[in-house]
Amino acid sequence: MKLNEIRDNPGSHYRAKRVGRGIGSGKGKTSGRGGKGQTARTGVALNGFEGGQTPLHRRLPKRGFNNKIFQKDFKVVNLGRLQQALDAGKLTAEGGLDAQKLVTAGLLRRPGDGIRLLAKGSLSAAITIEVAGASEAAVAAVEAAGGKVVVIGRPAVAEPAAEERPKRRAKRPPQPETEASA
Repeated sequence: MKLNEIRDNPGSHYRAKRVGRGIGSGKGKTSGRGGKGQTARTGVALNGFEGGQTPLHRRLPKRGFNNKIFQKDFKVVNLGRLQQALDAGKLTAEGGLDAQKLVTAGLLRRPGDGIRLLAKGSLSAAITIEVAGASEAAVAAVEAAGGKVVVIGRPAVAEPAAEERPKRRAKRPPQPETEASA
């Protein structure tokens, strides 16, 4: 077989219908687009429009809620990645680690709304790190290596004691019936 002998399989390529070439073709004058108007022009795709039939997005019920615009954007840092940076000399364990130091070292592009420390990989250096959140396994691994995890932005408020909780109002005793009301 030579390059000039290469052919498509028979029937695999359908030649496009030539439109606007007279009424005998069946696709003349308006080229199968109907009369004038928005959909007769090029570049029109009415998203979700189904020809007047109630579109799918209106036939299905609304469900749930979405608070994506208020969602916090935490950046994930794994223990293995921290250890790599420490071994490469990009980070030092002295003086503690925070978001700004991780950005400077190139572990993150930007701190976002805080750092979430996860336990993927292993850590052998004793570090003190300030994060917005950390998994239990990550905290355990850092403390096992002799370090400390400081969770910032979370108030250390204890649960109020039972006597401090507001008490529910007692129900009113029933009013005795008087002769005037009867």
